[in-house]
Amino acid sequence: MTRLSVNLNKIALLRNSRGRDYPNVIDFARKYINFGIHGITVHPRQDERHITVKDTVELGSLLVQNKTVEFNIEGYPSETLLSLVEETRPTQCTLVPDSPDQLTSDHGWNLFEHSAFVTDTCTRLSNAGIRISLFLDPNIEQVEMAAKTGADRIELYTEAYAASYGTSGDKRIFEQYRQASLKAQELGLGVNAGHDLDLMNLTRFLTIPGVLEVSIGHALTIESIEQGVEVVVKKYLDICGNGA
Repeated sequence: MTRLSVNLNKIALLRNSRGRDYPNVIDFARKYINFGIHGITVHPRQDERHITVKDTVELGSLLVQNKTVEFNIEGYPSETLLSLVEETRPTQCTLVPDSPDQLTSDHGWNLFEHSAFVTDTCTRLSNAGIRISLFLDPNIEQVEMAAKTGADRIELYTEAYAASYGTSGDKRIFEQYRQASLKAQELGLGVNAGHDLDLMNLTRFLTIPGVLEVSIGHALTIESIEQGVEVVVKKYLDICGNGA
């Protein structure tokens, strides 16, 4: 079974757009937990345009009381983020090569250039007892280098898969993800996935064996507006439960 982690960034973005604490991020986390999700993901950015430091700390306090739901903090491993991670002690930290002004994550690590920095970061987080995942494109060479950094998992950046879904090139792109996932598992890395996965394309993606976790936020939020939160979460849980 693949675990479903819900990204709360869009809930926080809606709240911040009006200057009130509505919708409340912690309340939504509790709703999702009650619906049976397996994890909560946040990506706190420097400008706090959606998830804030306060949100992250409060979610850490909430989830430390719930041992069945994992907490995943993702982002660029600046000193500010790493200190926040060490304070909140999430189950997992996903390292993402974002710049401060990026609208959203749009590429994986280039470990040919950043392997020493990533390796040092992995050592620091591992010493704190935190599971580490690296945000990667479906590139075999990058996967092979990831296995040497001390990371526990990779998170496959799935925008290319989502963009190609249903097009003439989708079989070739899908095979890149399948091969990258299998290589990671062969090298002892767990495999997560995220970015633009939705109710239409997730079923096929999860025919790839061994995907441990998917992190979904934007699409799940939009689909929930259209269909209702509980209905949408149940659909995702059913897909994840039937994964390869």
